[in-house]
Amino acid sequence: MNGMTDLSGKVGVVTGGASGIGKGIAKRMLAAGMKVVIADVEDGRLQEVASELGVLGVQTDVRHYASLEWLAKRTLDAHGAVHILCNNAGIGPMAPIADLTLADWQWMIDVNLWGVIHGVHAFLPLLRANADGGHIVNTSSMGGLRTSPTLGAYAVTKFGVVALTETLAEELEAEGSKVGASVLCPGPVRSDLGRSSRNRPAEVGVGHLKDVQLEDAAHFQNTVIPYVEPDDAGEMVIQGIRRGDLYILTHPEMMGFVNERHERIEAATRAALAAKSRT
Repeated sequence: MNGMTDLSGKVGVVTGGASGIGKGIAKRMLAAGMKVVIADVEDGRLQEVASELGVLGVQTDVRHYASLEWLAKRTLDAHGAVHILCNNAGIGPMAPIADLTLADWQWMIDVNLWGVIHGVHAFLPLLRANADGGHIVNTSSMGGLRTSPTLGAYAVTKFGVVALTETLAEELEAEGSKVGASVLCPGPVRSDLGRSSRNRPAEVGVGHLKDVQLEDAAHFQNTVIPYVEPDDAGEMVIQGIRRGDLYILTHPEMMGFVNERHERIEAATRAALAAKSRT
């Protein structure tokens, strides 16, 4: 996959852009000479950050396709084009699968997976129409490459984002497109992901998903959490776009957990092959 090495003057859109990784990406886009539009469901905070950065802020609820269509229109009206889309908006509350309500599943999937699908559907035609191409970055997680107790709903959506992005990248490459695709799989980044329930819509209904700070999560007990700052994660995204990376990893040193999953799959494959050879 070819990267976009010349970002100066290009137009970037970042959902979930009012805080955390999204704000970090927006700041690094500006540093690269790009024109930037940030989107977020929290309009008050969004406009504060938009004013701080000197960019356009468009309130956007990624659960609804019409909201992404409006974001695309506002971007074109303001800048005449869009070259890079970062589908970054997401939520991260936790609960065991047995405790989840259907409302919990609906909210998680609508934001984390449908939000990415909506973004791709609304913006991909615009990127493909550019003579100089474009790039889509979809934010997944290390939770999209491995599973952990209480993160079942989250992992379902983030595994889906990985599958969507891998397939999209293969299809774009096969057609010789100038548009590329990357999946961002961050580990611990300082953000407000642990306060996601503040934006749970009333119409979704009650459930059992709970906000949990990583320091209190079972899979991070008795360990020093290797946090990365949002601006640093944003720079990793920019460099990944420049190189055309399919996978952008903020914590490669933590990939041993992912490798353990792969080893279990390989062991099961060897066992299945051995059993088949005996029949």
